[in-house]
Amino acid sequence: MKLTAEHRAALQDVLQWRRDVRHFRTDPVEAKVLDRLRAAMDLAPSVGNARPWRVLQIETPALRKAVIANFDTANAEAAKAYSSAKRAAYDKLKLAGLRDAPVHLAVFTKVDPVEGHGLGRQTMPEMLSYSTVAAIHTLWLAARAENIGMGWVSILDPSALHQTLGAPADWSLTAYLCLGHAQTQDDTPLLHRTDWQENTATRWETR
Repeated sequence: MKLTAEHRAALQDVLQWRRDVRHFRTDPVEAKVLDRLRAAMDLAPSVGNARPWRVLQIETPALRKAVIANFDTANAEAAKAYSSAKRAAYDKLKLAGLRDAPVHLAVFTKVDPVEGHGLGRQTMPEMLSYSTVAAIHTLWLAARAENIGMGWVSILDPSALHQTLGAPADWSLTAYLCLGHAQTQDDTPLLHRTDWQENTATRWETR
């Protein structure tokens, strides 16, 4: 299949309008949409075709409550790294949509899967985690194409979360994701709108 200018334009729109969403509506995501997102994630590249990502969909109220408590504790600790005006700005940021997002996904990387037979990771074992990140980004773009928002929650204690969710010992937490319908659509990142951080230019050199 030869892709066209229309494909490039559509991809550019998806890239432009992909946001890290923290403000969600509480209405559910249709099962058929989740099925399509799962199938899209399966199209992601992976080292040696190992496909090391493992996904837990967290629906149990008690588990979600524990995840939120984990975030609250980690967020309070993270805030201590800032002082004066920056601390005030940090405290105003909404950094997770855990309470409203209808879909919670904990994404892990299997540390040494049989799949792939070690191809491509003998010298760079971190390629397994990179493969999981590629799958997450594929999911993120596919979600945006479905008009579903996604947020990546990184302010968590991964060891405590691993224990809370009862994940296998050979799974390493890569991401905790929130998915759902965004309250608003905006092509301007939240951290731009709140004057936290503008984009810096990509450093691309020829040597």
